[in-house]
Amino acid sequence: MNRFLKRALVAGMAVCMAGTMAPARVTYAASADGSQSQSDSEEGYIDDEDRQYASEELVNYKKTLIRRENPEQYILDELEDIMNSGIYYIANSERMTEAEMWEHVSRVKGQMDAAVEKTGTVTTTTEFLTLADNWRTPTVSYGQSVDIVLPLINMGEEWLTDILVEPEVTNDVATWPFVPETTGYTRNFNEIPGCATKLYDEAVFNRREVTYTFTARQDVLTGYYPLKFKVWYSKDGIRCTEPAEVSVFVYCQGKPGSGRIGMSEETNVSQPRIIVTGFETDPETVYAGDVFTLTIHVKNTSPDTAVNNVLFDLEAVEGGTENASGGTTNSYAAFLPTSGSSAIYVDRMAAGSSHDLKIEMQAKADLSQKPYVVTVNMKYDTDLKADLTDEAKVSVPVKQESKFDSSTPEINPSDIMVGEQSNVMFQIYNTGKTTLYNVQVKFEADSVEGGDTFIGNLQPGGTGNVDAMVTGIAATMDDGTVKAVIIYEDEAGNQSRQEKDITIFVNEMFIDEGMMDMPVDEFEEEEKGLSVGMIAGIAVGAVAVVAALITGILKFRKKKKAAKLLAEDLLDLSKDE
Repeated sequence: MNRFLKRALVAGMAVCMAGTMAPARVTYAASADGSQSQSDSEEGYIDDEDRQYASEELVNYKKTLIRRENPEQYILDELEDIMNSGIYYIANSERMTEAEMWEHVSRVKGQMDAAVEKTGTVTTTTEFLTLADNWRTPTVSYGQSVDIVLPLINMGEEWLTDILVEPEVTNDVATWPFVPETTGYTRNFNEIPGCATKLYDEAVFNRREVTYTFTARQDVLTGYYPLKFKVWYSKDGIRCTEPAEVSVFVYCQGKPGSGRIGMSEETNVSQPRIIVTGFETDPETVYAGDVFTLTIHVKNTSPDTAVNNVLFDLEAVEGGTENASGGTTNSYAAFLPTSGSSAIYVDRMAAGSSHDLKIEMQAKADLSQKPYVVTVNMKYDTDLKADLTDEAKVSVPVKQESKFDSSTPEINPSDIMVGEQSNVMFQIYNTGKTTLYNVQVKFEADSVEGGDTFIGNLQPGGTGNVDAMVTGIAATMDDGTVKAVIIYEDEAGNQSRQEKDITIFVNEMFIDEGMMDMPVDEFEEEEKGLSVGMIAGIAVGAVAVVAALITGILKFRKKKKAAKLLAEDLLDLSKDE
């Protein structure tokens, strides 16, 4: 074969490999010296002429398929790729037998048949059907409505017709946040123009917008929801077998405590907590047997969850008492509600809100002096959960009123002169149920001093003895009342005092003025001249005079006291009139 034929063969092979459909047949190549090479044929491998025959076969087969099926452009492109790949493989195979070559040709034809079978259907793709980037994520709160706008654009060259759009609606609030108000949400329109320039701006200009109006559910969760829409269409009169899918997002704001998207069921809605922030009683100090008003301050600590149907049950329990049979301990309520019920109902507590619980109660009269625990049992619901429970405790101090009694004082003597002492004795009995601490007795009057007595602590049922000596310091100018002040402390160190009246008269010292005027010398001379009998007589007379004087003073004072009492009675009568 000459050089000209060799060049023609090479050119023909290049044309075939480039995908041209020229049917020209090119003969096999010549050797470098112009003689025909027979080495490949002699060894059983294909030569260039065989390769040419195979190439022409594939080209002709492709043409036949195109004339018969008239496929769309994307099928034509796929046929071209399959054919060129098959020709390239044969052209570059140096050790291929003729049988292997025709087997490969048959395989390539099968691939082209499979490609042509796609004619008549359109596979979905989001490469040419998508949403414009001018989309803005809308926001909606529970119970409100929102418009969802889909700006559909076609980035492909072919026009899309008979468009149907429908959302993927479910009853699961975690995937679809809207109320299913209708039976169908299908929207349709005629066409979306193709994008001949394949430029984004042209596709946006040719866009078609689909608008949906949805109402958010009352139990919608807070967060971003992905909304999926299916788009059905036809291209060049051929209907797609699978719809395209586009997705948008919408932000939903749920009710306080509704939870968030993506959280597990256990943690999606946190349980709100109701706590006791404080309490107070009226009156401030509660004594055993008293009726008092207990006010408990409670708060819903959840920042976003309200509670409903809240039932508070107040229960005060004392340690208990043993049965007569022995061994069994029965607890009993330390506080009893005066209304007969210890339950308080609150219909709703908003997130973060506080509430005051008020109940009138009576403390049992036989309670010991100590704090008593009141348990606040709580049961409530939320919008998503029911029968939630909580518990809190407060301690209400109960006091027993201090009680004591005293015996009738023994005063010896009850009349003394200035400078003399009187012995006062009586007993103090602790008749209450609480200990009297640091018990002491003091005496208060203008006429006496001293006698302070410290007894110490008196347990319930205990007795303290008072044995005091008081000294007269001034003559009594009134009815002789002296206050014995009994002072004691409670557990908190608060001091109390109670006064007890006793009567002690203090008299001035009597001195005979005549005897004071007598000259000492005369008295001494007379004393020297007196006999024993005279001295005894004088002594007896002096005693008699003193006794008469004291008797007169006492009568005077008694008359003075009686006159004072009479004056007070007359004054009271005048006030009554």
